[in-house]
Amino acid sequence: MAGVRGAGPAPRTPARTGGWRDGDPVGSRLFCQLDTVLDGPLALERGGVLPGVRVAYETWGELAPDGGNAVLVEHALTGDSHLAGPAGPGHPTAGWWEGLVGPGAPLDTDRLFVVCANVLGGCQGSTGPSSTAPDGAPWGSRFPAVTVADQVAVEAALADALGIRRWAAVLGGSMGGMRALEWAVAHPDRVASLFFLASGAAVTADQLGTQTTQQTAVRVDPAWAGGDYLPGPGPVAGLGVARRIAHLTYRSSVELQERFGNRTSATGRFEVASYLDHHADKLAVRFDPASYVVLTETMNTWDVGRGRGGVDTALARVTARAVVAGVDSDRLYPLELQQQVADGLGVPLRVIGSPYGHDGFLIEIDAVGALVRELLGT
Repeated sequence: MAGVRGAGPAPRTPARTGGWRDGDPVGSRLFCQLDTVLDGPLALERGGVLPGVRVAYETWGELAPDGGNAVLVEHALTGDSHLAGPAGPGHPTAGWWEGLVGPGAPLDTDRLFVVCANVLGGCQGSTGPSSTAPDGAPWGSRFPAVTVADQVAVEAALADALGIRRWAAVLGGSMGGMRALEWAVAHPDRVASLFFLASGAAVTADQLGTQTTQQTAVRVDPAWAGGDYLPGPGPVAGLGVARRIAHLTYRSSVELQERFGNRTSATGRFEVASYLDHHADKLAVRFDPASYVVLTETMNTWDVGRGRGGVDTALARVTARAVVAGVDSDRLYPLELQQQVADGLGVPLRVIGSPYGHDGFLIEIDAVGALVRELLGT
C-alpha cells in the first residue's frame, strides 16, 4: 500500500535533548568566558544584552609569537567546533571537514594555527538556549534573538582573548560563509584573506520559505512546550521533520534520483524516505531543537548590507584577498548568489562541479582543498 510506503517509523527518542551539556565529556574543546573580554554582557544587534557568554572552541597547530598565522574556520548550521579529529567522548561524530586540516594539508598545521568555534546560539558548548543562564536554569525560551553580526562580535572577542589581532584567513561555507563575509565587512583590518563558499550576501525568499517551514515543524511538536522543554528530550519528532525538509535542499534532485529513484525496500518503504529518516535520527542525538530554531532565525535575518547602504556598499569595505566559490548543483545557494559576491569583490567566481548539491562544499574535499591552497599558498 502507498500508505505503508509513505509512513515513517516511530521517531527515536533520546534520553535527553541532543547537544553537549555541562558535565558531558569535554573532548577536544577549550572554553573562553567572554564577559571580561567584552567588558560586560554582549550587546545584541536586535536589542537587549546577553550576559555570561561562553565560547567552546578547538585549535590545531601552534600560534606564532606575533599571532599572524591564525586561521578561523566557520561551521555551518548543524556543525560545531570539531572541525577535524575522530569521534569519541564528547564528540558524537568525526570532524566535519576532515582532510582539510593537518600537517601538509590545505590548512597546514605545520605553518598555521587553525581555530574553529561553536557559534553563539549553538549547542556544542557555546552559549545557547540549552545553556545555563545566570539564574541557574536553562535559557530555553528566554534566549534572545541573535544575528550573524552578534556571532561575529563574539568571535572577535575570542580572537582578542587568544591574542589574535588579524586573521591570516577566515573561511566558511553556507551559514559559515555568512560569518566569514561579515568578518571581512565588519572588520576589514582584521582579515587578510577570505574564502566565501556556497553562501550568499543576504537571505532569499526561497531560503526563508524552507527555513520558516522547518521552524514550524519544531514548534508544532507538542513537546516543544514553548521552548522550555528541558531537561527532557523535547520536540525530537519535529526536529526530525525539519531535518528531512532541510536535507532535501542540501542534496540535488539528480543525485537523489540516481541513488534511490522510486525504489522501495523489502519492508515496502521508499528508499529515499529511509535515507531521510537516517539523517533525522542522527541529528536528534547530537543537536538541540531550540538551537535549530535560533540558528535558522539567525539565517533568516542575514543581510550583510543591512545598515551599510546595501550589499554592494558593504562589499566595497572588504580589503581581504578573496576566493569566492559555489557548487554547480546547489539549489539552496545557487551560483548566482556567489556571483553577486564575486562581482562585488572584483574576483572571478570559482565553480566546484559536484552531483551532491549544497553538501558538495563538505564532500568535494579535493576541489575545496585546492582553492584553500590557492588562497593561502599552502
